[in-house]
Amino acid sequence: MVTILILLIGAAILVAGLYYLKKAGDDRESRKVYGIAALIGAVVLVAAAVKALVFGL
Repeated sequence: MVTILILLIGAAILVAGLYYLKKAGDDRESRKVYGIAALIGAVVLVAAAVKALVFGL
């Protein structure tokens, strides 16, 4: 149950980061922040997926 929740949270952070990254336009500082947020979401998502594959849900 916790793994599924972490997968959903990671996906939400990734999607939100990518959405606002695209919306930021030419603002370099905003693009940097949203890019880091998207990267963190991707790391959480991949880590939870690996955990689910190795240890099960």
